[in-house]
Amino acid sequence: MHFTIQREALLKPLQLVAGVVERRQTLPVLSNVLLVVQGQQLSLTGTDLEVELVGRVQLEHPAEPGEITVPARKLMDICKSLPSEAEISIKVDEQKVIIKAGRSRFTLSTLPANDFPTVEEGPGSLTCTLEQSRLRRLIERTSFAMAVQDVRYYLNGMLLEVSTGTLRAVATDGHRLAMCSMQADIGQADRHQVIVPRKGILELARLLTDPEGTVAIVLGQQHIRATTGEFTFTSKLVDGKFPDYERVLPKGGDKLVLGDRQALREAFSRTAILSNEKYRGIRLQLAAGQLKIQANNPEQEEAEEEIGVDYNGGSLEIGFNVSYLLDVLGVMTTEQVRLILSDSNSSALLQEADNDDSAYVVMPMRL
Repeated sequence: MHFTIQREALLKPLQLVAGVVERRQTLPVLSNVLLVVQGQQLSLTGTDLEVELVGRVQLEHPAEPGEITVPARKLMDICKSLPSEAEISIKVDEQKVIIKAGRSRFTLSTLPANDFPTVEEGPGSLTCTLEQSRLRRLIERTSFAMAVQDVRYYLNGMLLEVSTGTLRAVATDGHRLAMCSMQADIGQADRHQVIVPRKGILELARLLTDPEGTVAIVLGQQHIRATTGEFTFTSKLVDGKFPDYERVLPKGGDKLVLGDRQALREAFSRTAILSNEKYRGIRLQLAAGQLKIQANNPEQEEAEEEIGVDYNGGSLEIGFNVSYLLDVLGVMTTEQVRLILSDSNSSALLQEADNDDSAYVVMPMRL
């Protein structure tokens, strides 16, 4: 195997593929990246057995075919440290890889390509093509609510639900829930649900960078696969039952508050400074036309903020974790937001004022 490539052409896919590779590995080959040259194409593959990412680059110069695995982190650090216009020559010589660029020469150890695990391909049950920018928006609007290392392992990921003409993403950590839907050209009659693990979702979002491009999604029994012109991403699915999110959506809230998103976000941020660092609780007091936000902490310090809102129901006092409210306001984009409440023990529903494609549920806190 022997090929030459411009530094920039190699570095971009290498950085994304190396992002999948875990630093601490049980199998030595998993800290390597698989390089394969076929014809005029170089492909780079990284995997941690849960998520696999393949990047493809067209080579400008004739190349000798072959395949080998080399340490991902070292190869990336070498590429990063070379001058930006460098032309890199990579050659396999007796179980070592020799990398040359200008006056620099590096020799890296290798492991055979046969040792490299591949994520098994199951039969794909459902295929659709989506705009990258819209799928990315769907993930960005919901991924913050995924659990992190929860014992309920099915919460450490995101539910993707496909039904006729619609793709919906739902994430929850048990205290809050985020949901977003998009129109999609899917001819699936019955509902099909898969849970994609947290790492898979975050890696997928990193790949969706082309605002004009599309991505082909295949949902199988055990895997999700996403393919763009330059990448093929595969992730195992979480084998579990996601909670029935429709039961969590509050029904019949009679108190509707309309407010300016940016003004609320700033008021919450200021009040949060004096909330309890551990519980992050703030108290909301609603009265006609105004919202009072209060926070205090164990040092007996207090913050209070009043903000004008469009509200004409009865008075209500309710507590929330301010971080959860700020996360929601941070992913919304409209000027006005609506908050639907019923009483001090019931969850709040937050939505953009004139847009129903996203919904956010936040559980109240006892203060």
